Amino acid sequence: MSVDGGALLIVDGANVVGSVPDGWWRDRFGAAERLRDRLVPLAETGAAGLPGPLEVVLVVEGRARGVAPVPGVRVVEAPGSGDDRIVELVRAAADRPCVVVTADRELRRRVAAHGAECVGPSAVR
Repeated sequence: MSVDGGALLIVDGANVVGSVPDGWWRDRFGAAERLRDRLVPLAETGAAGLPGPLEVVLVVEGRARGVAPVPGVRVVEAPGSGDDRIVELVRAAADRPCVVVTADRELRRRVAAHGAECVGPSAVR
């Protein structure tokens, strides 16, 4: 689902997956798929202070590349740094309410400079 012009929730996949020591490192691809599936209901119900419907974007990198999108969650592969791709997405959404889900302090600083709000991984776990 794409909610053109509506609120945007961008999820730092590597950071959110890595926030819980549940063995994700043994299967990064599978961990990213499980996160994607947990995000699906948020497209309708909303999250992180954003009411639904909203556009949910999961940014993946490294061994999590190749995770397919599903209805409700767009998956964006970062060709290099996931953080750089997230900043690009925030910049492109300058006229929309945007929340980035990450615990990465430097990424939080970078996206805040472009008007995005940030919440920690627990907002989507």
